[in-house]
Amino acid sequence: MEVNPEYAEAAKAVERAHVRCGDFFQTDWPRTLAGLEDPVLVIGNPPWVTNSAMGRLGGDNLPGKSNFQRFRGLDAITGKSNFDISESMLVHLLECLSGRRAAVAMLCKTVVARKVLRHAWSRHLQVARSSVYAIDAKQYFGASVDACLLVCLLEPGRASQDCAVYADLDERTNRSTFALRDGELVADLEAADTYGHLRGPSPLKWRSGVKHDCAGVMELRSSGKGEFENGLGETVSLEGTYLYPALKSSDLTRPRPVPSRYMLVTQRSVGQDTSRIRRDAPRTWKYLLSHADRLDARASSIYRNRPRFSVFGVGPYSFAPWKVATSGFYKRLDFRCVGPVADRPVVLDDTCYFLPCQTERDARTLAGLLNSEPARGFFGAFVFWDAKRPITAQLLSRLDLHRLAGEAGVSLPVWADPRQFTLFGV
Repeated sequence: MEVNPEYAEAAKAVERAHVRCGDFFQTDWPRTLAGLEDPVLVIGNPPWVTNSAMGRLGGDNLPGKSNFQRFRGLDAITGKSNFDISESMLVHLLECLSGRRAAVAMLCKTVVARKVLRHAWSRHLQVARSSVYAIDAKQYFGASVDACLLVCLLEPGRASQDCAVYADLDERTNRSTFALRDGELVADLEAADTYGHLRGPSPLKWRSGVKHDCAGVMELRSSGKGEFENGLGETVSLEGTYLYPALKSSDLTRPRPVPSRYMLVTQRSVGQDTSRIRRDAPRTWKYLLSHADRLDARASSIYRNRPRFSVFGVGPYSFAPWKVATSGFYKRLDFRCVGPVADRPVVLDDTCYFLPCQTERDARTLAGLLNSEPARGFFGAFVFWDAKRPITAQLLSRLDLHRLAGEAGVSLPVWADPRQFTLFGV
């Protein structure tokens, strides 16, 4: 089945092929598949675009409007409910074929393959065996994305929640296995068996950095003598009251990250009144007003019904003197100690995650534990490095630092001081 008439006509030249021009989402698949004898093979290369991207391109072959992944609240609002077209297609096919002898083999993004399998496993569809074979999407399709051939074998009464991962199409031995365990995806079963005992709720809450969605205005570089240059190329003179040295994910790739910019942080807590800036820092207020059109036009719904020029993901922890921080984007998990600069706390942007600390000693103790071999092994059991943001606060919170410290024979004074919990809200 091919939605493009020209492609469908060209495909009809293939011998023994019955080619139909049609829209996947307008097809009665249960009825179509019911007319075929077992075993059934469904093979193809569905679209590699998201539902929102398809809409922007003017495509109308979209699934019906539904949050089929059942995201709630903020996750649904901020884009997690945006999904790949192929994800909806493959889920529907597996649901139609569950309980039959069948196979589904599809070229798709690797992240889509995982989402589809997670759905099938969570719904207890009768997928007896599954595997993914990595392909070089750049070589074959000119696409810079991690992709694979997903193969699912279905048999009545048989269900497995493991998936073998192969380095390429010619491999006969899988390099690893990912699976669904206790309702969550495990990236490497072998690593999980070795380090899984370190799993538990984190005694400290991981935080993400400040979100402002307007780097051209809110991020500046010092040009000396109290003047700063913003991302729009403007030179401005601002008070230092609301300016903080800042780090981004790329800065945390260096062993000793040094802030190269400043961030304008208008609040110390979410929802705090910003009108005080007019009194405390009049030049800063004038600067914000001069760029009000950009700040007021920020698309995210998190800024609605908030004080003007608000930021998000900010609290007392953002201004902790010391932090242990890591990047959410890069393909390597390194934890860096971040200390104050010129007696000002360093803030992080929303591509970073961190633990707030009161002292340098506490920060270095935590960083040493998090960079240890057991911690790296533990995180390796759960990280899917091809994900858009492989590191998340949820992932980091799976590690029981108390247990890790106990095995390493390290004391954690940061948790012995009740003021730490009060001051940073952790």
